[in-house]
Amino acid sequence: MSLLELKKETQKLANPKKASLLSGFFKTGKGEYGEGDIFLGITVPESRKIAIKYRFLPLSDVESLLKSKIHEERLIALLLLVHNYKLASKINDEKLKEGLYNFYLSNTKYTNNWDLVDLSCHQIVGNYLLNKSRDILFKLSKSNNLWERRISIISTFAFIRDKDFSDSLELAETLLHDPHDLIHKAVGWMLREIGKKDLSVLKAFLQKHYKSMPRTMLRYAIEKFPETERKAYLKGEIL
Repeated sequence: MSLLELKKETQKLANPKKASLLSGFFKTGKGEYGEGDIFLGITVPESRKIAIKYRFLPLSDVESLLKSKIHEERLIALLLLVHNYKLASKINDEKLKEGLYNFYLSNTKYTNNWDLVDLSCHQIVGNYLLNKSRDILFKLSKSNNLWERRISIISTFAFIRDKDFSDSLELAETLLHDPHDLIHKAVGWMLREIGKKDLSVLKAFLQKHYKSMPRTMLRYAIEKFPETERKAYLKGEIL
């Protein structure tokens, strides 16, 4: 199976009506974060099936796909990497895992929308760093690239699942006053996930920061709280 065959398959699945909706949803207009991105209107489940079908593509072809102007082709490339990383983990192939991790970080400029980040980074970057130094995440958190900053915090989802919260919390503080709404949402989401594992840890963080953190971040973090408690946080009435 070749890269050309994959591209032909994506074209056959194109849905112009869905593509139009996705273009608006992912902010592809002039001056917006997804400016110029091209959508075909392919669903994520369809993209996953293609990624698995073409999982044996050489990395050079994956790189070519990742550089595509078409959003779903970049997503398929990333899903293919995730699938192969999982296979490498199953057979304990540390060399392959390292190679995929390094490839991912070498191509972050093409992981350039929030769904591309969210569906890939914690499963590759986060997983790889489970038992390693996380310094790279703090470097990414200070990047001028919005998507690298989002990668830094979403990658910690892998740690949160292991009830390892320290780096997530430190990165949340680093990104607390980030200028972009997509970072506020990402940090709030990770804080909410921490709360699912240990509510006391989330509440301790909120006690320190809830009055100064962006409202979107706070709303995401307290989404699962009882309504009366959510309202109290939003009104600044928690003692």
